[in-house]
Amino acid sequence: MKTLLQINASMFSENGQSSRLARQFIANWKSANPDGNVIAHDLGAEPVPHLTAQRFGALIAKPEERSAEQQAVVDFSDALIDELKRAEVIVLGLPMYNFGIPSTLKAYFDHVARAGVTFNYTDKGPAGLLTGKKVYVFAARGGAYVGTPMDTQTAYVRDFLRFLGISDVEFVYAEGLNMGEQSKQAALANAETAIRLLSEPLRAAA
Repeated sequence: MKTLLQINASMFSENGQSSRLARQFIANWKSANPDGNVIAHDLGAEPVPHLTAQRFGALIAKPEERSAEQQAVVDFSDALIDELKRAEVIVLGLPMYNFGIPSTLKAYFDHVARAGVTFNYTDKGPAGLLTGKKVYVFAARGGAYVGTPMDTQTAYVRDFLRFLGISDVEFVYAEGLNMGEQSKQAALANAETAIRLLSEPLRAAA
């Protein structure tokens, strides 16, 4: 049974445009994988705590030296990582806030990037351990940034996922959503077309 992990980063939860686009793709994925399992993680409704010195200390503490409070932090991180490990497909709904990723998504990343668990340090540099996964990113933006230096999201998300061993990453963009109604509708229509095209191979493989 295939497993898909859905991560919504919108502060508006299911009502965010990025969440809606992700939901359209997931509906097609479920149609092609009727026995598939979907794990949903809504960072708007259930945000991951931001990393603090105390939480970081818990994550790097030796198991035999952890306090009960530190073990709870590690257990929380382990649960997030277990979701990633179980999923063959990861779907990320990604809004842009003030030219970057939502802070809740950064907090999530900080809790799943763990040496010896999701990556290893080697004499050739870091080596990711979460290999063999496909990621679809549905990026919703008020302005138009693709291909410009102001698109800080695309390279960062690709680099972070590659750090964990995930290199098969596909982006679908809906840009110009705050540049007038005509721009918004055109952007959403283009994104929906891209979703249909992405979904065709899923149906063919079903």
